[in-house]
Amino acid sequence: MGEEIAISLKNVSKCYKRYTRPVDRLKEILLPGKSMAQEFWALRHINLEISKGETLGIIGQNGSGKSTMLQIIARTLTPTTGDVQVDGRISALLELGSGFNPEFTGRQNVFFNGRLLGLSQKEIEEKFDEIAGFADIGDFIEQPVKTYSSGMFVRLAFAVGVSVNPDILIVDEALAVGDIYFQQKCFERIRELRDLGITFLFVSHDPTAVYKLCHRAVLMEAGQLVLDAKPRQVIDLYQAKLLKKLDLQPDAVKIKILDDSDSETILHENDSPLVKTDLEEVVISSPEVNIKFIKFLDESEQEIEAIISDNELQLCIGLLFFKSFEDPHIGFKIRERTGEVVFETNTFCMGQKLGQVEPDNFVEIRFKFHLPLSEGEYTITVGVADSGFAQSSFKKTLVYAHNVASLKVLKNKEAILWSGIINLSPSLSILKHSYV
Repeated sequence: MGEEIAISLKNVSKCYKRYTRPVDRLKEILLPGKSMAQEFWALRHINLEISKGETLGIIGQNGSGKSTMLQIIARTLTPTTGDVQVDGRISALLELGSGFNPEFTGRQNVFFNGRLLGLSQKEIEEKFDEIAGFADIGDFIEQPVKTYSSGMFVRLAFAVGVSVNPDILIVDEALAVGDIYFQQKCFERIRELRDLGITFLFVSHDPTAVYKLCHRAVLMEAGQLVLDAKPRQVIDLYQAKLLKKLDLQPDAVKIKILDDSDSETILHENDSPLVKTDLEEVVISSPEVNIKFIKFLDESEQEIEAIISDNELQLCIGLLFFKSFEDPHIGFKIRERTGEVVFETNTFCMGQKLGQVEPDNFVEIRFKFHLPLSEGEYTITVGVADSGFAQSSFKKTLVYAHNVASLKVLKNKEAILWSGIINLSPSLSILKHSYV
């Protein structure tokens, strides 16, 4: 028996009409059959199924159609074409303050929203103390919502949204507004709901949050689904597209897609959407430079594949240039198994210069550092670019390749007992004084 479907979108599109002048609306009414508007398709032919209990991250630049799709799922917007099926009670945190009456107090809005979400008066009364406690806005719960800050707005909206026992929870970047303590509380509550089996749709520009919360992700671009895969692959493609967009010669940047059969696809701007689940790697490469090797050396300059945590390591990157470059820079990322970045830097950020390189120059870069990471396997991403002028800005991206090497970190039996990602190796002082 297959998985139960919570949300199904079949060939869903949304079109808006844009008029050059207000009078054109009147002309269209008076002259039926003659359109005076320009059509803008916010969504085009979206086909998507989300299983019950699944957590889906939705990624894309502003204007890509993310919010429009969520509004259609939440039934606050009607699609122009296509079929939408939703099975279960939806709680949606979309635009800041949507569903709240600014003239009502926080308490009145809790009851108002609770009824909209399908709870009875008695159920809301039973949950009110829990909602007010989670929102933690104090006496402001009795004040009109129009007096709230954006952070207080989000606190109350989220508290209501997660307290109505939804089958489907939709969050559209709302958590970016709250302070760090409230964000931590929200993520913990989301994890609890996820473990209880709710379906969760999450829009965010924060890759770390998507890695931690989502089983699956989709990338949207110009109203279309571009990729449906695991979070790591989707975020890799999204970041590669951002690099291409920021490049001073974007047409020269070629993004390659490798699938699990080792076949290679080069993405072009006018290509049809690439909606696939077998994507393995996203690579930006150039015939002007080639990675010849990636290797790890220990303190005695011996090549290794594993290292004990907190020992010294050298990451060696060998590059062969086929063209002259004035100011090339090399960088690397260390990522844990889900794709979350543990550390990244580059020669530009380190204030180092390679100097000009000529055709057929071979350059070896060695980064030396201690590696106080937790036990596990980590992968290396390598980037090469020319002429840096800001932390992540270069005139030309030459190479951006994920998973070019992997390293196993072994437990350091001489270290203190600790948990987390990085061992800070704290020292300890105990000072005792008489208290007066």
